[in-house]
Amino acid sequence: MRPVEISVILAVFNEEKYLPLCLSSLAQQRGVNYEVVVVDDGSYTKIFNFQFSIFKSKKFRFFRIKHGGTARARNFGAKRAQGKILVFIDGDMKFASDFLVKLTEPIREGKSKGTFSTEEYVANWENVWARCWNWENGLPDKRRIDQHRVDMVKDFRAILKSEFERIGGFADIGYTDTWTLAEKLGYYPTAVREADYWHYNPDNLNEVFRQAVWIGGRKRRFGWLGKLGALVRATLPVSLMVGVFKSLTHQELRFIWFKLIYDLGIFVGVVGSL
Repeated sequence: MRPVEISVILAVFNEEKYLPLCLSSLAQQRGVNYEVVVVDDGSYTKIFNFQFSIFKSKKFRFFRIKHGGTARARNFGAKRAQGKILVFIDGDMKFASDFLVKLTEPIREGKSKGTFSTEEYVANWENVWARCWNWENGLPDKRRIDQHRVDMVKDFRAILKSEFERIGGFADIGYTDTWTLAEKLGYYPTAVREADYWHYNPDNLNEVFRQAVWIGGRKRRFGWLGKLGALVRATLPVSLMVGVFKSLTHQELRFIWFKLIYDLGIFVGVVGSL
């Protein structure tokens, strides 16, 4: 039996509506010997019971831990990985059948120590709130990565396990924890152009609010000053003004509601981090 080349680390938290598609697309990967290490980061419901049971195979291993955030869950999974290459994904993604082959090719050929894919698409672009999410974050239509800024991407989607272990894994700082590998390593991942995958944006205002709270609580570049600036930008007058402007720009009046809910979440997240 060939040794495992790649360990896919999937940390999930209350993402049960997306998991069947995610796991099914992972089960259909071809061309490399891989495993999938799923870490349930203390979801409110025991999603193992009704989601994971249908994926019982030697390729899938499942763990449940006390909720501690994505960095801790990913580091937990990495410690149990058998492959020489680690791939980090989220539960609200789905993948082309050659995703792992394409993503890891430069690493397997010794040309890179870590990669990311430029081909990250919005899986639910038909949903108005998913579109608003892209517009809020300055992203191009239907994509999650700006093709003009690929040289600025810090997120490693795949990395040599030896490199990951050398720096002690992800730093536990909240929303931007995925950037910490590049900051510790001192280099950015290599861009891969043909590894297609799809990522679901928040598709309802409740989900928009919860995601914004998480984002709002992140570490800020200028510490207290950065948090103060974020609070000012999230105040009602500023939020309403920007919401009206962008709603006219994109010809979508519902963006105003999106912006108010999003900025309320940012405000709550920043205040909670003080």
